[in-house]
Amino acid sequence: MADQYEDLQQSYGRCLRDKRFIERFYEVFMASHPAIPPMFARTDFGAQRVALRRGISVAILHAAGSGLSRRTTEQMADVHARHGRAPVDPALYPYWIDSLLAVIAETDPEATPALLARWRTAMGVVCATFTERYPGH
Repeated sequence: MADQYEDLQQSYGRCLRDKRFIERFYEVFMASHPAIPPMFARTDFGAQRVALRRGISVAILHAAGSGLSRRTTEQMADVHARHGRAPVDPALYPYWIDSLLAVIAETDPEATPALLARWRTAMGVVCATFTERYPGH
């Protein structure tokens, strides 16, 4: 049986108790690499925060092998592909993962190195899927 990452779902729920979790993620992420802020120059952050909140849940399901998340994951990957409406160079995905883990460590009172390692593994799965759908990479 595949790992369902129930511990990550629980961790994510604890993180979301902090109403600034998503906002804090963007603060950390934007500061992580100079190429990132320009990518968000015309972003509606209200909509972006909702999309990220949902996207993290979908990413956990995808890492767990859920067929239900496949279509949504592929749609998100296509948005961020080279010719998508919001292309993201796969070289920036490690900054996304590192930023997410930093904010999880800040906001989940039960975060441990082992839990953060599991987060890194799971988010690596979804980032690998995005990279596969980025033509020419």
